[in-house]
Amino acid sequence: MTQINNITPGKSNIQRRIAYVLAMSFGLIAVVCQATPALQESQNMTSTSIASELLSVRQQAILPIAAFAAVGDLPRLNTALNQGLDTGLSVSDAREVLVQLYAYAGFPRSLNALGELMKVLDARKQRGIQDIQGQAPSHSIPTGEALLIAGTANQTKLVGSPVKGPVFYFAPAIDEYLKTHLFGDIFERDNLDWQSRELATMGMLASLQGVEPQLQAHMRISLNVGITAKQLRQAVQVLEDRVDADTAMRARNALEHLLAAMPGH
Repeated sequence: MTQINNITPGKSNIQRRIAYVLAMSFGLIAVVCQATPALQESQNMTSTSIASELLSVRQQAILPIAAFAAVGDLPRLNTALNQGLDTGLSVSDAREVLVQLYAYAGFPRSLNALGELMKVLDARKQRGIQDIQGQAPSHSIPTGEALLIAGTANQTKLVGSPVKGPVFYFAPAIDEYLKTHLFGDIFERDNLDWQSRELATMGMLASLQGVEPQLQAHMRISLNVGITAKQLRQAVQVLEDRVDADTAMRARNALEHLLAAMPGH
């Protein structure tokens, strides 16, 4: 108290000002420290949002693999498989894509592509590369009537409604094969997610001539399974950059035709 009383009025005013400035400074520091986590969280959310609007490098790698396999271009398939495995595609991922190929390009192309994958894996092993093996399906695949039921349910969920049409009444066998073999045997194998399977289908169909209706249908299914229109446009660009202009053109035309009929896209 004695010291305070001995302070001259001029010094007292100066010290008050200094104390005020210091208090304000500490207050601002406290506000900044409290705001920083919120700012960081906002930045993280923005980064996550941006990332979610893009295809992953793994998803992008599936497109050229599927396209080259469908047309039987084994040298370029070899390169695409190596690039995909280098970016984190598992052996199981690649194998599932090439097994699925039989439903869209036939058994010969599927068998040849699987043989090429085996060559790639053997060569990489000799170079000392340990590739990620991936997973097996989490459950056994149904058979008989249960497979038809499961396939029908998968098809309905993917398309968004039960699939009917004159061709299926005219040829009931093709309807059963679609439900049991494609949407049953293949889409029941959950070690490759449905988004990846649809990207693979897109790559396969875009590389083939004369299947534009099916390509457009699978563009719509891609939207149904959560792939965005922006991601589909990115997929078209991947086909342009890594496959060829004709493949990209077919994919782009199918996508734009679909989106033109869908308000908001």
